[in-house]
Amino acid sequence: MSTFLLKIIFAFCLVFSIGKAFGQENNVNKKPNVLLIYTDDHRFSGIHTLAGLQVQTPNIDQLAKDGITFTKTYLMGSFSGATCIPSRAMLLTGKNLFTLDGVGRNIPKNDTTIAEAFQKEGYDTHIVGKWHQDNASLNRSFNSGDKIMGRSAYLTDHFRMPFWDFNKNSNYTRKEAYLLVYDKKGKRIKRSLTKEDKKGPIGTERIGPHTSEVFAEHASNYIKKSKKEKPFFMYLAFHAPHDPRQAPQEYLDKYNTKNIKLPPSYLPQHPFDNGAMTVRDEALAPWPRTNEIAKKHLAEYYAIITHLDAQIGKVIQALKDSGAYKNTIIVLAGDSGLAVGNHGLIGKQNVYDEDGLHVPFIISGNYIKQKGRKIDALSYIQDIFPTICDLANLKKPKSMNGKSLKPVIDYKTEQIRQSTYHAYKQFQRAYRKGDFKLIEYVKANGNHWKNGPFIAGARVTQLFNIKDDFWETTDLSFLPQYKEKVALMRKEMKAKADELGDVKVTSSKEREYHFWDYYN
Repeated sequence: MSTFLLKIIFAFCLVFSIGKAFGQENNVNKKPNVLLIYTDDHRFSGIHTLAGLQVQTPNIDQLAKDGITFTKTYLMGSFSGATCIPSRAMLLTGKNLFTLDGVGRNIPKNDTTIAEAFQKEGYDTHIVGKWHQDNASLNRSFNSGDKIMGRSAYLTDHFRMPFWDFNKNSNYTRKEAYLLVYDKKGKRIKRSLTKEDKKGPIGTERIGPHTSEVFAEHASNYIKKSKKEKPFFMYLAFHAPHDPRQAPQEYLDKYNTKNIKLPPSYLPQHPFDNGAMTVRDEALAPWPRTNEIAKKHLAEYYAIITHLDAQIGKVIQALKDSGAYKNTIIVLAGDSGLAVGNHGLIGKQNVYDEDGLHVPFIISGNYIKQKGRKIDALSYIQDIFPTICDLANLKKPKSMNGKSLKPVIDYKTEQIRQSTYHAYKQFQRAYRKGDFKLIEYVKANGNHWKNGPFIAGARVTQLFNIKDDFWETTDLSFLPQYKEKVALMRKEMKAKADELGDVKVTSSKEREYHFWDYYN
């Protein structure tokens, strides 16, 4: 046999063996489709198989069973009370919090979005659902889309959600918005948004379809109609389980408030002012958060998640029915945690894990052959973009600074990061390394930029052994045996702040003063 022929056979075997690890044995020359599902305020423990809580998520559980679950993926933080703004910016650009444009609402032209990266590789890029960034980045990122939400009107209601039709020439004004409602015969129709449409939540399932149902239906329709000869990238951004925690009655009936078990971190009131005690999310429930109030919120949270899970199941079924499932990478992730009674909090404006930072991240589908694997590598939301690029064999844009988890998936290393650093506005910072997590709080009075120096405020330290204390219930910082650990982690946290650039004094309206100005 000639040397030339041997080289050809060797090359073919090499491609075959690499492809087989990711299910490409029948699609060596075919680019995989990518379905990126992003959920809203969906904490890690909001999926049954991940934390064993009462919430029912059979379809997402199956995604985890059919693929890889990353158990330590986190939101880096936020300089906005609406943490979903920077979260989505980090997902879409692969950039960390401190290199975003402002709070992340705008994506500059020189920041390549994940959809743009796939466009450049010949993909059809399609969006369904929530977009929290600027119109220009929306329009340049996608070839098509359907039922866009989050533009210039918001009625705080899943059953009365303003939608827009995707249009590259549109400014997505309130005049272009419409509601989907039922007429007298129960038929779904479009109705223009009017001045009389006040904020809710006042909608019910009798008025119109739930946002999760709308998004799943239109995502499924796109999958069914997609051209087989051209791969697609779809960004399916659900609004659920973001409040108001509305779900059809059949899903609410699944959770009897009396039977709800509160997590170990439940408290009627947070023990100190964390700097965000009066934001919108915290006003959703009265103080103190009694057992009854916390159980009611948690039951409604579980109900909207279970309803969301059913809609995700419909989209996965559409992939299977269309034949696209065998060559599709399915990615599911959440944009933030949510307290729902943990530590006496309701919202996500904090740096506790389940209450604000810890998110689900699953890569699944027939394309992925590592079934049921769990990976404990530390990672951020901005690491999802480069990871998807590597799995789909796409060139990673130079504008991103996230790190791909592909080396961990390929068993080449156990970690891509040795620690994580987190920030919430000017009030809170957290540093995680090994078994421990340090949280530092500062609360300054007055406005530094207008009124001169700070007035004395409070500073609080917490230290948790997060390996043994998943719910962060036992603060160790005051114990003598942890004095050196606290000192070391403070030193390392400041060094990480310097490395990331979280040291710049700014006069922007998002930061009335800077954390490190006061901490030091």
